[in-house]
Amino acid sequence: MEKKIILSPSIMCGDLVNLEKSINELEVVGMDTLHIDVIDGSFSPSMPLGIETIKRMREITSMNFDVHIMSNDNEFFIGEMLKIGVEGITFHHETSLHVDRYIQLIKNAGTKVGVALNPATPLNVLDYALPEIDRVCLMLINPGFATNKAEKQIPYAMKKITDLRRLVEEQDLEIDIQVDGRVSLATIPDLLDAGATNLVLGSTSLFIAGNTLAENRQLLSEAVNKSVLVR
Repeated sequence: MEKKIILSPSIMCGDLVNLEKSINELEVVGMDTLHIDVIDGSFSPSMPLGIETIKRMREITSMNFDVHIMSNDNEFFIGEMLKIGVEGITFHHETSLHVDRYIQLIKNAGTKVGVALNPATPLNVLDYALPEIDRVCLMLINPGFATNKAEKQIPYAMKKITDLRRLVEEQDLEIDIQVDGRVSLATIPDLLDAGATNLVLGSTSLFIAGNTLAENRQLLSEAVNKSVLVR
C-alpha cells in the first residue's frame, strides 16, 4: 500500500534573520509547505515568529502555511492566522476549553484543522472530535523545547502513532497523521511504517548543520523511500 507523504519543513530552523532567503531555498529544493510554529512564550519558553512576520511571509510566497499554535489563548491566534490566510491551523488540545468551537471556527473559514497532542496526552481525548478534523499532530518531544538537543523522542512514539492509525482506519477516516519532534533521517522509515503521513522537518533531517539544503533533501528522499509503505 502506497501513501502520500507530506513534508513540512519547520521554518524556525531556517535563517531567522533572513527568512525570505530560507523560504526561497526551500522552494528551490521542491518544498511546497511551511510548518510555522506560533508560540506565545507562556505555553513554552520560546517565541520564534511574531504575527507581523508571518503576515510578511505570506506576501512573499505561495507555499502552504501549516500553522502550529502553541498558546494558552488559542482563539486569539486562530483569528489572526485566519486573517493572514493560511492553509492549515493546528491547536493544542491541552490548552483548549472549547475544542469543538475552535474546530468549527477554522473549518467554517475553509481552512484545514488539526489538533495537536503533547507526548503524554492520551488519544482518547479525541474520541468525539476525530471525525471532525483533518489532522492530528503527535508531539514526539515536549513542544517548544527543541533547543534542548539532548532531549530524545518519547519511547512510546511508535506505539502512539500505530494506535492512532488503527483508530483512523477503524472509522474509515481520511486524517493526516503528523509527527513533530526529532523527526530524524534514522527514524523516518519507522515513523512512516507506523502510520505517519506528515513529517515536520527540523535540525535532524532537512536542516542538518554542515550540509547544503540540497544535500539534506537528497538524504531525506532516501530515508522516506526506505519505508515499506512508500516504496
